[in-house]
Amino acid sequence: MITFTSLLWIWRGEQAGRWYFVTVPEEQSGEIKAHGFANPRGFNSVKVEARIGQVVWRTSVFPLNSGGYVLPVKADVRRRAGIGAGDEVTVELKLL
Repeated sequence: MITFTSLLWIWRGEQAGRWYFVTVPEEQSGEIKAHGFANPRGFNSVKVEARIGQVVWRTSVFPLNSGGYVLPVKADVRRRAGIGAGDEVTVELKLL
């Protein structure tokens, strides 16, 4: 299990809509990276089961060029967890 605390932030790209993410710190990403090498997927993503508070969901984390990974956090998850952009959240990740 990988546990970390990070800020929920918004990426405003050129495409419609906003995407919300939590950044997995680089120093806690080694296990994810190793798992990704052993189980290659598109965009070098890694399947995970994520938990914020009592909310659990399955998704993927995606690598950053600068190191670390980003975890997308859908609107339904944010609503159920009672979190918004700028909130500091504790995340648990289980690699799948």
